[in-house]
Amino acid sequence: MLITVLDYFGTAVFAVSGVLVATGRRMDPFGALVLATCTAIGGGTMRDMALGDTPVFWVHQLAYLWVILGACIISLVGLWRLKTLPWWLLPVADAIGMATFMAIGAVKARQSGAPLSICVLMGIITACGGGMLRDVLANRVPLVLRQEIYATACLAGGIVWILSVSVHSPFWISTLLCILTALLIRLVAIRYHLSLPTLMVRRY
Repeated sequence: MLITVLDYFGTAVFAVSGVLVATGRRMDPFGALVLATCTAIGGGTMRDMALGDTPVFWVHQLAYLWVILGACIISLVGLWRLKTLPWWLLPVADAIGMATFMAIGAVKARQSGAPLSICVLMGIITACGGGMLRDVLANRVPLVLRQEIYATACLAGGIVWILSVSVHSPFWISTLLCILTALLIRLVAIRYHLSLPTLMVRRY
C-alpha cells in the first residue's frame, strides 16, 4: 500500500515538473502533456525493461496515465492563474519526485529478486530517466549531466537504503530513510547552490 501511494505521488509530482519545463519553453498544452508523461513514467519504463518486467507497469495499470492527466490539468490551470512562477518551484518539485522514485525503483527491483547493488542502480534509473527524457525533448542539457548534485543525492539515498535493509529494518523505515536522505541532500544543494566540480583538461 505504501509503495503504491508513493508511486502515484511521485508520478504526479514529476508530471507537474514536466509541465513547468514545458511552460518555460512556451509549449502548447499537448507539448506539456507529452513532457509530463515522459517525465513521470520514463524512468520506470527504463527500469522495467532493464529488469525484463514486461509489459511495463503503465500498460496494465492505466491509473498512472489518469494521474498524469489530472496533474497536467491542475498544474496548467494553476499556472494560468499564477502568471509568474517562483524560481524554486521547478527544482523543489523535481527533487521531491526524484527522491520518491529513487526509493520506489530500489524497492521494485528488490521485489523482483535483484541484488542490493542493482536495486540502487534501478532506483537511480527510475529517479533520473524521466527527467533526462524531459530535458532532451525540451532541448536542454539533462540536469543529471550538469554540475548539479542530483544523481549523487540518489546514490546517497540508495546507500542509506542498503544499510537499512541490511540490518533488517521494517520496510517503511528503509523506504522513508532513502527518500529523506536523497531529498535533504538535493534541497540543501538547491538552497546553497552546491555543485560537483567540473572535469577540466589542460590543453598544451
